[in-house]
Amino acid sequence: MQEIWLPLIGCLVGVVIGMTGVGGGSLMTPLLIGVFHIPPHIAVGTDLLFAAITKVVGSASLARRRVIPWREVRWISAGSLPAALLTVAVVAYLGPTQASTKALITLMLGAVLVLAGAVNLYRLWAPEALHTASESDPSVDPMTRVRKLKAVAFGALIGVLVSITSVGAGALGVAAIALLFPYLSAQRVVAADLAYAVPLSLVAGLGYASMQAVDWSLLGWLLLGSIPGIYLGSHAHAWVPPRASRGLLGAVLVGVGITMINR
Repeated sequence: MQEIWLPLIGCLVGVVIGMTGVGGGSLMTPLLIGVFHIPPHIAVGTDLLFAAITKVVGSASLARRRVIPWREVRWISAGSLPAALLTVAVVAYLGPTQASTKALITLMLGAVLVLAGAVNLYRLWAPEALHTASESDPSVDPMTRVRKLKAVAFGALIGVLVSITSVGAGALGVAAIALLFPYLSAQRVVAADLAYAVPLSLVAGLGYASMQAVDWSLLGWLLLGSIPGIYLGSHAHAWVPPRASRGLLGAVLVGVGITMINR
């Protein structure tokens, strides 16, 4: 039966990704744990590689259009990649199949989902970030030392969260990047979020794979449904009000997060 439902779940998550830009882990991982009863470490490891594969397509398209702000991406990755490697090493040391590790993953997943949902709801009423500088102005270097340090710190935090829960890169990344780099356009903020998430998800996912914590058959079924789902979602984005979709998603994330915490 899973062979029937898993592509449909992948398609549903793909539609959400295409419509809102929020990472699939926000829905995929809790669905795998809560509905299909996949062990938490397997759900996280599989979803990390799912995210890496689906996001590389979007990143490649943005790279061809030259809208990815690579300098900002490098500073975020300077924090996220070492943090991901360290976190995966800690999970391996604790033992991914241990009951205490599974409980930690579930608890952290719920907390991050609640936070991600709250951020999405807040963005409904938050004012748009003011552009305080222009990248085209050669006399202005917006990447100050403080901003670089903040980018590395954010990268480290998101590297830990993503490596434990598979959630955070898309759900929290866009809002954080917009605050860190207010001079970036909305398109370049999304591009930066996708670009740093690909190597982060890949590094963490391969770390879980080395612990035999990836279900490759499950990954294949999910990808089978997600590809047409992302295509449908990206086209539905034009006629679904962004505030409505973001508000609904935010409420769902908070609800699912609270459910995961109380498991």
